[in-house]
Amino acid sequence: MGDTGEKIKVWFRFVPREGWFPQDTEGLWGTKLSEDTARVRNVPFLQDGVAEGDVVRFATDSDGLHWAVGRVSASGNCTVRVVPVPDGPLGRSPQAVHQRLSAFGLGGEVFSEAFPMVAFTVPAGADFAGVKALLAQGEGEGWWHHEVGCANDDWWNA
Repeated sequence: MGDTGEKIKVWFRFVPREGWFPQDTEGLWGTKLSEDTARVRNVPFLQDGVAEGDVVRFATDSDGLHWAVGRVSASGNCTVRVVPVPDGPLGRSPQAVHQRLSAFGLGGEVFSEAFPMVAFTVPAGADFAGVKALLAQGEGEGWWHHEVGCANDDWWNA
């Protein structure tokens, strides 16, 4: 598969979780690889089971929207979402979350000013055990809540 270089938005449908955001779709940027595949180029905030760098297959609807229909290949990257505890030691600061995890060189994006969730890509080959230990420490010390949106066997076995 060759990279056409064309940047497209690939849309994902999912069932909203109770007590979470009401959205049932999320658009992720991708680089088109073929007529029906793209490599995901940003970290998902809501969609589970996909990470930045994964290759997904999509179908284009009559409105020209590209809808994901499955993952073709996994990049080995993982997706972790972190929400600072508002009355915890980090306050509502996504910058403080980034700072705590900066030693691991993780790329991340902030959801919004109103809801400072940080979604991180943990690259394949990263210190998964170290990241997991810090996430658990932060949870235990009231810094944040976190969830794993996409992981591989190396993550779970670390």
